[in-house]
Amino acid sequence: MGPYNIPRKVNDEGRILFIFTGKSMIYTVVGAGVGLIFYLILLACNLKFIGLIVIAIFALIGYAIGMFKVPDIGAFSFTKKVGGETIDDIIMRAIKFKNKKGRIYVYEDEEVTKDE
Repeated sequence: MGPYNIPRKVNDEGRILFIFTGKSMIYTVVGAGVGLIFYLILLACNLKFIGLIVIAIFALIGYAIGMFKVPDIGAFSFTKKVGGETIDDIIMRAIKFKNKKGRIYVYEDEEVTKDE
């Protein structure tokens, strides 16, 4: 009898604390950092509890950006184009598009662009 591999679930091995991937953890920390700025402003106004809520909200927004994907819903043209992609990839693509001032470069095959 020869050796054989024991099947095991390997989908969640890259996770931290069961819910965070590396990318979602970074986005959560960045979101909490942005919320911390608002917390310090609200702390100066003696609104500590509201400041903590603001930190939690920004951390949740950061987690959602780093973790969730856009659903593929056929009723909307936007979700047909970007369905299944993560939100941060879409945001990064939009930022790059804005930096290029709305120009899109399309590369075609050499056979198509040849002058005859």
